[in-house]
Amino acid sequence: MRAFVFQQEKLASVGQLAAGVAHEINNPVGFISSNLSTLHKYIGKITTYLAAADSGQSSEELRQLRKKLKIDFIFTDIRDLINESLEGTERVREIVQNLKSFSRAEEQTFVRADINECLEKTLKVIWNELKYKATIIKEYGRLPSVKCYPQQLNQVFMNLLINAVQAIDTKGEITIQTWQEDKEIHVAISDTGQGIAPQNLSQLFEPFYTTKEAGKGTGLGLSIAHDIIRQHKGRIDVISRPGKGSTFTVIIPDAE
Repeated sequence: MRAFVFQQEKLASVGQLAAGVAHEINNPVGFISSNLSTLHKYIGKITTYLAAADSGQSSEELRQLRKKLKIDFIFTDIRDLINESLEGTERVREIVQNLKSFSRAEEQTFVRADINECLEKTLKVIWNELKYKATIIKEYGRLPSVKCYPQQLNQVFMNLLINAVQAIDTKGEITIQTWQEDKEIHVAISDTGQGIAPQNLSQLFEPFYTTKEAGKGTGLGLSIAHDIIRQHKGRIDVISRPGKGSTFTVIIPDAE
């Protein structure tokens, strides 16, 4: 039952991100479409030039036509257009792959994973939600691989990062720090948002508790994050100052 709830909350989170993901895909698709349109025009000009060459026109006439049609520029630009389009298709493939990886059902056994890599994958999935409101500062430490449920940790990081950016009114910073201390892995996510009132701190991890406006959360995100980290025999510490921001620190043991 717990796994089902985790999966449903994860899919709900992905659903909330759908518009942002669509925007991220639309950008490369837009310039790929533009590049293909330009390539189509270039093919027409090259075809015109080749037809003139086959018709037996003089070298001078061909030189003038080549200059008029900008054939030399076209040959140079074609390579750039193709390279840009290939980069765009790779970006789309990466977005879709990250989303598929994030949303699929979790393995039932612990596997070794790189926590810094988990954070990077999560950032790629939710980047469109973050980039307009927050500057992301990464301070990753050198970490050993950890036995964990990687996708569940990705879900925790996503919930904390989304909460962080939603706490920022206009423009701010989100700092992500990772380090190892006393055989424990620490992941701290700090924001310069509005902070949390002291009387609300004790209720943060209760199911369905939320201070967000309707439509901006299920009230399950932090509760599920708390359960996931507890399943990893860890904890989440919270420090917050109203008007200054909050820091959520995920701490899990570095079990060998």
